[in-house]
Amino acid sequence: MVEFRQLLLSSAGAILILASPNPAKAQSTIAELLGETSQPQSQNTIRATPENLTPNPNPLLFPTEPEEVQTSQTQAITLKEAIEIGLRQNRDLELAKLNLDRSREVLAQALSARYPTLTTQFNFNRADSAAQERALAISQFLIDPDSVNTQITGNLRLNYNIYTGGSRSAQIRASQAQVRVNLLDVERLTEQTTLDISTDYYNLQNASAQVGIELAAVEEAQLSLRDAELLERAGLGTKFDVLRAQVDLANAQQRLTLARGNERTAQRQLVERLSLGQQVDLTTADSIQVAGEWNRSLEETIILAYKNRAELEQFLLQRKIDEEQQKVQLAAIRPQISVFAQYDVLEQLADNVSPTDGLTIGAQIQWTLFDGGAARAGRNQERVDVAIAETQFANQRNEIRFEVEQAYFNLDANRKNIDTAKIAVELALESLRLARLRFQAGVGTQTDVIEAQTELTTARGNLLTSIINYNQGLAALQRAVSNLPDNRLFDQYR
Repeated sequence: MVEFRQLLLSSAGAILILASPNPAKAQSTIAELLGETSQPQSQNTIRATPENLTPNPNPLLFPTEPEEVQTSQTQAITLKEAIEIGLRQNRDLELAKLNLDRSREVLAQALSARYPTLTTQFNFNRADSAAQERALAISQFLIDPDSVNTQITGNLRLNYNIYTGGSRSAQIRASQAQVRVNLLDVERLTEQTTLDISTDYYNLQNASAQVGIELAAVEEAQLSLRDAELLERAGLGTKFDVLRAQVDLANAQQRLTLARGNERTAQRQLVERLSLGQQVDLTTADSIQVAGEWNRSLEETIILAYKNRAELEQFLLQRKIDEEQQKVQLAAIRPQISVFAQYDVLEQLADNVSPTDGLTIGAQIQWTLFDGGAARAGRNQERVDVAIAETQFANQRNEIRFEVEQAYFNLDANRKNIDTAKIAVELALESLRLARLRFQAGVGTQTDVIEAQTELTTARGNLLTSIINYNQGLAALQRAVSNLPDNRLFDQYR
């Protein structure tokens, strides 16, 4: 076992470590693929969020020069940092929070209907018309032909709706339910954003590690080509073996080029997901290792998802909103009772009479006896909306169960594949070692060496894929259950 690992680190890992821009990370990647991860990174370690990842605060920024979009800085971040940045800068999540604020103001507006309204009005009138002067002259009440009629009036009115046919209370309850719907939407988008960021982060880990694997494959192919050329010079090999080794090296170099391209694409995908600046590039700071264990049974997980998923409660709340809207619609053909009180003041200037005032109180009943069926038609529309919400609830419940089962089965399969892939890597290393020794001794063929190299590259890729798929499956399962592990998501939005 020790010989296998020494072979990997001395031969396959040599060029990876030397060619990589981050030798320490490259060596760590090689060790991880064989299960030799050094001290695992502490889950409690919290690094300060890098300041250079803050995007331009202007959302309407529109670069016009190539220099403005050229990536000039590369930052390594952990998955925890990526999630923190994404939740702070994700545009969809920001929009959901704004909708939550708006729904709270709508609720405040609905609650204001519980209180009376108090209004005031003041009027100033100055009349100097010819008709008025003629009338005053004829009636001989005119003292001064050039006089004018000036009035100042004012009133203070108090109104209160005693009974609104149930509209007021129904509207308040509907607004309260809408606030809860928007709060749950913040939770849903938070969970989904966390999953998307985790998936992109693991994809970048995978792409970077694939570059390391292909670098190791290039090193193996170069060693095989060197052996073939040495044997040919010694008269123990053929030109055909050299040509086969050259073709294998060219193929490995092509795969390396593609792997580097995939790594660049994965980097830009993560940058886009986090809404970072135009000139930032990212690498992963976390080591590749199993992210955790899932200790619940499938049945327990399904029930937990039913209890936690925001989407299910959203449909139930939407059903409640539609039921309240039925009452609002029917209130239009029910009696509306209100009371009022009004205080008036009148002052006529230049009439030698003191200001006068008065108080008026009363009640008003308004009842629409016939509206052509509009209110009942509106009520029936809301009834249909209730049925739609119930159907959507049933569909969502079934989708949630399938999401849980799919994530659970994938997680279980990749957990088993990790152990199998580790054994396959060790066997492939030993197979390559023996194939190379047989070829150097003249009892094997170059074809055996090339096949062993291909099998080793495949085994390394399978191990890497199993670990990445396991971590992505664990993230998907946590998303399917939702609001884990602390169930305290709402604390920051209440």
